[in-house]
Amino acid sequence: MSVSFAGSRRFMRETPVGVAISIVVLLLIVLMAIFAPAIAPHDPNTQNLLARLKPPGTVVRNTPYLFGSDELGRDTLSRLIYGARVSLFVAITSVLLSGVFGCLIGMLAAFYRGWTETIIMRLVDIVLSVPAILLAIITVAVLGPGLLNVVLVLALTRWPRYARVAYGQTLTVTNMPYLRLSRFMGAGWFRVLRRHVLPNIAGALIVVATLEFGLMVLFEAGLSFLGLGVQPPTASWGAMLSTGRNYVATAWWLSVLPGFALFLLVLSVNFIGDHLRDRLDPRST
Repeated sequence: MSVSFAGSRRFMRETPVGVAISIVVLLLIVLMAIFAPAIAPHDPNTQNLLARLKPPGTVVRNTPYLFGSDELGRDTLSRLIYGARVSLFVAITSVLLSGVFGCLIGMLAAFYRGWTETIIMRLVDIVLSVPAILLAIITVAVLGPGLLNVVLVLALTRWPRYARVAYGQTLTVTNMPYLRLSRFMGAGWFRVLRRHVLPNIAGALIVVATLEFGLMVLFEAGLSFLGLGVQPPTASWGAMLSTGRNYVATAWWLSVLPGFALFLLVLSVNFIGDHLRDRLDPRST
């Protein structure tokens, strides 16, 4: 079974068909989130107590529930569609914020060296020594739940990974003759980092960003599952999973469908990240 799984994983990340499938799945989820108001058959927050916990395919008073309904009679399909917006928004925003800050800090540490390097890299070690999900839970508990707070917390807890990669890659680039010449001719640190360092380390950072994207989706779902993320009645896949666990025996679709949506999104992003890593780093196997 392990050989079969490894072969399937290699097929998905290395073959054009496998990568194309992953890209198509990701694009479908993105388009679903963008055009949610036009695609969703119902308002995700509209309650209908006459249609509580109806299984997929049920029609109540000429109103179809293709993916069933939840404990308040809300359409599960509509909430899945709108829930994709939350997951993608949190993942994209947190990756951008943590990536920009972490890359800048890491490059500065490698560029200036000395006490700047020591302070920044020891701070990176301290943050990395604390489990990311535990640090996120503690921070959200202090700041309070909410969409913006979740984005801020995830950005603050995940920047060290970008900083460490940017630091290591920048150390290699700073030894290049053209970069030494640029500094000798009086180029400022911002110009050197932007024109000469960043283009050479962008490949490794892109790979990290794609892998972090999937983690951000899972972290947001985990925080929402614990009640520390997006608050009701806003639809969120993690919150739907939290509600669905109370009805696993009687309403399986409330937990299975959002869980499957999370599975597809994270898996497709991870396969794309693996493919990019193989393409951008020939030494990887």
